[in-house]
Amino acid sequence: MSFDESRGSPKRSSMRTPLGRVRNLGAAHSGTTDFWRQRITGVAMTLLMIPALVIIMMLLGRNQVYAAQTLSSIPVAVILLLFIFASAWHMKIGMQVVIEDYVHNEKLKLTAIMLNNFFSVAVALASTYAILKLSSGV
Repeated sequence: MSFDESRGSPKRSSMRTPLGRVRNLGAAHSGTTDFWRQRITGVAMTLLMIPALVIIMMLLGRNQVYAAQTLSSIPVAVILLLFIFASAWHMKIGMQVVIEDYVHNEKLKLTAIMLNNFFSVAVALASTYAILKLSSGV
């Protein structure tokens, strides 16, 4: 170990380059997990958007009986559920990044992240309930 004169403390010497130390994980110990999850959910939403829009357009101007009949098809319900889960997760991650970047008060940041998580789960659960209720014909 050498001595870091600017801080007055011993400094560990490392054989790793600065890039090697950065790739290990960041200060939050999460690395780029949220970045990749948001990209994956974005791709999933892109792939599911066309079938979801076709299903929604088929339901426009129809009554509840037709909607229940259409949603009773397992592939249709699965496509819509996957689209909802991908959208809610994508929304949660995106808003969390905005909150972490622009809210500087730690208590407010923690509160906003918790509310964001609750809201995302509530949207996903309410949408899932609606699809399952319509698809079951109840």
